[in-house]
Amino acid sequence: MLMRGGSSKGAYFLASDLPHETCRRDELLLRVMGSPDPRQIDGLGGAHPLTSKVAIVQKSAIPSADVDFLFAQVSVERALVDTAPNCGNILAGVGPFAIERSLVPASDPVTRVRVRTLNTGTLAELVVSTPDCRVNYEGGESIAGVPGTAAGIPINFLDAAGSVCGSLFPTGRAVDVIQGVEATCIDNGMPVVILRASDFGFDGEESPANIEAATAALQRIEAVRREAAEGMGMGDVSDAVVPKVSLISPARNGGAIRTHNLIPRRCHSSIGVFAAVSVATACVAPESWAHRISRLPEGNIKRLKIEHPSGEFEVRLEVGGDAAHPKVERAGLVRTARALFDGVVFPRPEGAVAKAGKS
Repeated sequence: MLMRGGSSKGAYFLASDLPHETCRRDELLLRVMGSPDPRQIDGLGGAHPLTSKVAIVQKSAIPSADVDFLFAQVSVERALVDTAPNCGNILAGVGPFAIERSLVPASDPVTRVRVRTLNTGTLAELVVSTPDCRVNYEGGESIAGVPGTAAGIPINFLDAAGSVCGSLFPTGRAVDVIQGVEATCIDNGMPVVILRASDFGFDGEESPANIEAATAALQRIEAVRREAAEGMGMGDVSDAVVPKVSLISPARNGGAIRTHNLIPRRCHSSIGVFAAVSVATACVAPESWAHRISRLPEGNIKRLKIEHPSGEFEVRLEVGGDAAHPKVERAGLVRTARALFDGVVFPRPEGAVAKAGKS
């Protein structure tokens, strides 16, 4: 099933329909998506990281979840399938997909689907609109980066902190100095290296194309990302898409903070779900640079609007502790999803990936 999940698009599969062996599965996914090829002209991929994603779903092996979800980022131009990161946008489609494929029985008027992300072990609850026990995709919820409106899917993250690196601040500090610039290395569902845009010559008004054209700045950012990853316990990330990078600047349109997000060598037109949660969490950490320039609402329940090039992304945080030592106790947000196509995909012939890699 081809689905839009949040501001991403991907191919959703039942795990039982794919090879069990990792190498055979990944080779098949490359052929399905049309990689490696900058246009992905011979597959389902959309020639961009945001549209070259895969969800693999099955009934969960643990009682606290209904389904297990493995996310795969399929590289566009390389023969690479990366299952290290998570993706909250593609996660938004897992609830509807699980219901459509009868992995979870539908209820009226909503169905709660508990999802365990195998990449990181994160647990989330998705609330799917199912009037008359059928998935409803139509509604009035709008999200930046997606035209029109659709039914909202509230997502509550149950244990996202340290999901990849083992702790919220994997280096043990809210601020590190890496290659002469301050960085906040944080993992609240997605490892993110948060940097000041101004440290790399950006003012926050740039388009994604402007960011991608700044070759020298991107090389500096990548060097900082790699060194930060070592300090976060992630090792050599030269060929990995995590940690992500968020370039921050003061908000322009009444939000909490403004971001440009790298994935990691392309600039996101918006921001990923888990990256938004991690950035929002950094905004409430008193020692972080994000906190110093962010605009935070009063109260323990904070709805933070994270600005990005195509609009804004709202994250809901429940914050405990005290002013000096705040603690994010719960993070949530609303996404939308839509089934685009349900049918049979015809992969490129076996051997096509190897031939593409040699050319």
